[in-house]
Amino acid sequence: MIIPAASWLTRLVIDSCHRRTLHGGVQLTLGLLHLRFWVPRGRTTVKQQLHRCVTCTRWRAATPQPQMSNLPRDRVTPTRPFLSTGSDYAGPILLRTSKGRGHRAHKGYIAVFVCFWSKAIHLEVVSDYTSEAFIAALRRFVSRRGLCAEIYSDCGTTFIGADRTLRSLFNAATVEGQSIVLAATAQGIRWHFNPPAAPHFGGLWKAAVKSTKFHLRRVISETTLTFEELSTLLAQIEACLNSRPLQALSDNPEDVSALTPGHFLVGAPLLAVPEPSLTGQTISTLPRWRHLQLMRDHFWQRWSSEYVHGLASRTKWFKDEAAPNVGDLCLVRSELTPPSRWSLARITRLHPGDDGIVRVVSIRTATSELVRPLIKLVFLPGVNAPKPHADTL
Repeated sequence: MIIPAASWLTRLVIDSCHRRTLHGGVQLTLGLLHLRFWVPRGRTTVKQQLHRCVTCTRWRAATPQPQMSNLPRDRVTPTRPFLSTGSDYAGPILLRTSKGRGHRAHKGYIAVFVCFWSKAIHLEVVSDYTSEAFIAALRRFVSRRGLCAEIYSDCGTTFIGADRTLRSLFNAATVEGQSIVLAATAQGIRWHFNPPAAPHFGGLWKAAVKSTKFHLRRVISETTLTFEELSTLLAQIEACLNSRPLQALSDNPEDVSALTPGHFLVGAPLLAVPEPSLTGQTISTLPRWRHLQLMRDHFWQRWSSEYVHGLASRTKWFKDEAAPNVGDLCLVRSELTPPSRWSLARITRLHPGDDGIVRVVSIRTATSELVRPLIKLVFLPGVNAPKPHADTL
């Protein structure tokens, strides 16, 4: 029998064949359908109907991928190093109380600070996973690198507690302390948190953590170090990471040096051979000062022409997808439970970015309200379908 493709009866027949084949694919459902019926443009019709199956949608777990956003302003604005910083934790790693045998080891962590525009890295050892320990590491970092204007991090409990502690310190400071803080920064450290369950929003410091672990695993292996030994090793790893090229080395034989984060910290890679002293030479102050200015301008020129242009390219996430709407139903992905137990949620609020593209939404489940990125949501069939008008109902 020939049945029309746009008929509601055809949808019911296709859905029956789909269930009889235990939610089979397009080929299996179409094969069973052709035993009794013939549908014009049958493959297209069956494929459209299978995309409406809620059970297959749940197990397919296809998440939307919004278009890649523009670079943050702090990534392309030249300032002093570590004025805008990303922070994250690496670890845990075992630390010993002292040398010798019979001493127990305890867990320690590594606080990673990365400069937004130069990718310079600063590493600090943290004794435990508390806000007080991170505040102490932040104080050591600020004492060596200068006070930060903005810090970006994940939405972890440690960083939230550190932000709360810093706000209380700035608010409860004395008159002398407030004058010092106001001289350094007008509003103190502004802390920016990524959305929950969105580690890809902090790819800059995640890459720094990966590079730190790359050297750390190969050097210490299974060895347990003391706090002093680990601090020394992290300082050497920090020098290696700050001497890495920001861009791929060119094949030009005249280009003998690559631009590194160390050029913006000390004027050269941190592992470079020390240059000979110019104390005995008769060089006037003014030409030497102009020469230093020329070297500084040369670094900034290479940074803007080589490094920033390499960041501007988009290798993925360049397709524009349909934006969700308030009230749409979706499933919340979870790596701890199977797709059949993912909770059902409804979108209550959209959080568009600076370019107007929605990448984060607020959802309400049966028990709580959450903020999640779109890649953690699975939209049910017909979510982005146009809403019918009142005169057609």
